[in-house]
Amino acid sequence: MENERYRSLLTPAAMAGADAAAAASGINSFGLMEKAGCAVAASALKLHPGALRFVVLCGPGNNGGDGYVAAHALQEAGANVALYHLGVPQRLKGDAATARALCHVTGSPLANYLPDTGDVIIDAIFGAGLARDVPQEVADIIAKVESVGVPVIAVDLPSGLDGRTGRVLGAAFRAGHTVTFMTRKPGHLLLPGRQLCGEVEVYDIGIPWRIVSQHTDGVFANTPAAWASALPSLSADAHKFRRGHLTVFSGPATATGAARLSAEAGLKSGAGLVTLASPVEALAVNAAHSTAVMLKPVEDAAALAEYLADERRTAFVLGPGFGVGTKARTFALALWSRRLVLDADGITSFREEPQALFGAFESGETRLVLTPHEGEFARLFPDIAADAGMSKIDMALAAAKRANAAIVYKGADTVIAGPDGRALVNENAPPWLATAGSGDVLAGIIGGLMAQAVPAFEAAAAGVWLHGEAGSRAGQGMTAEDLLAAVRPLELFQQKYATVLRPEMRKQKEMENFRDSKKSGNSLE
Repeated sequence: MENERYRSLLTPAAMAGADAAAAASGINSFGLMEKAGCAVAASALKLHPGALRFVVLCGPGNNGGDGYVAAHALQEAGANVALYHLGVPQRLKGDAATARALCHVTGSPLANYLPDTGDVIIDAIFGAGLARDVPQEVADIIAKVESVGVPVIAVDLPSGLDGRTGRVLGAAFRAGHTVTFMTRKPGHLLLPGRQLCGEVEVYDIGIPWRIVSQHTDGVFANTPAAWASALPSLSADAHKFRRGHLTVFSGPATATGAARLSAEAGLKSGAGLVTLASPVEALAVNAAHSTAVMLKPVEDAAALAEYLADERRTAFVLGPGFGVGTKARTFALALWSRRLVLDADGITSFREEPQALFGAFESGETRLVLTPHEGEFARLFPDIAADAGMSKIDMALAAAKRANAAIVYKGADTVIAGPDGRALVNENAPPWLATAGSGDVLAGIIGGLMAQAVPAFEAAAAGVWLHGEAGSRAGQGMTAEDLLAAVRPLELFQQKYATVLRPEMRKQKEMENFRDSKKSGNSLE
């Protein structure tokens, strides 16, 4: 349950639904607010024991209520606390009004705050539910705080950040630490939100998981828990023919490196056999640089038809260095009954007639994996890409449904989506993966997994995660060749795999100790 709670990503609307369901079940909603505010206070004291002043910025809703609870708890613990509010606090309603009434810290209008060295800000203005640009008064405070550089702890989400899309709504705080409740939100992982949240702490305020889980919609962080059971395991009688055959199509003689990266990544990810299907003109250069990867001349559609007569050749990668045009389209459509990873030039080749591709793979099991970056995504799905109301998750899901494909919408916040409504947001990729050839390696890993009969969605998600692990292993300054050398099957990541499956434990004991200290009258001194 703890693992599922940390992996789940609930939109602000879904979390609001869970809150309402908890209240309807008889759970004291103000009690939940008290736990949330005290968790924020405990984190503030732990992270900034030398703060000269904790400055709590309270908004006009329940996020502000969390702030009033935090301010009261910090004051009781002996801290120097200042409170500034947005709007008219007397107009607060419900639990937020109760929290303000119990808080004995005198407040002042938000516009009066002047950041000072030694301050630590607790941002409880808006949280995750904001759906409009922040008012100018808040934007001005954000600018002042940014100019002074005082640390910020965000309650739920930095104010100004859209919890559903991760986008900045006019202006947003840059937090060093964010305390959120029950689950993370998509905005914690999607860019630019991920860069503005700092370390994200997930605190369980006590809503039973049976209630929260009723509001999850199939969106999770990408970890092995989502797909490890679908990966093959080697048995004592394993041999290369049982481990699958991957084919990667090579480009012309002057553009063969990308396909070789994909082919070798397919081998490294566990495929038993990998063949480079090469134009005749490129056979010599491919032969000079390949050892374990086999070579086969496949010049045109007739040669491809002959090659496909062997039904054991079930998985293919098309696109890396292949060239854009009619040949790429012809080859891709000929693979309609096989498993295909379409990348790079293969994707761009369908920009004028994407429906031809989608129609070829529209029936039966999901056999197609598309791996577009932002520009390639817009070429295949221009209307979806242009919809400013969609998050990256929404876009990937809409594309997956239209194409009957697993979509790997690449970027620092890669989203993997399936036509069945599942979506995963990846978070283990280091920034230095943004280098030439990195995507070719990813396509090969996914293809190698598909060759081993891993379903398209699981192969895509596992490939993205293993690619991120390889990038971390290769280290900053790596080249694509270094990345390829660092690719390993999941079995070799078992120690780290266990760590990934076990989420960050969120200071429940520290919270209990903090409450005990309040009851006994202990102060910061």
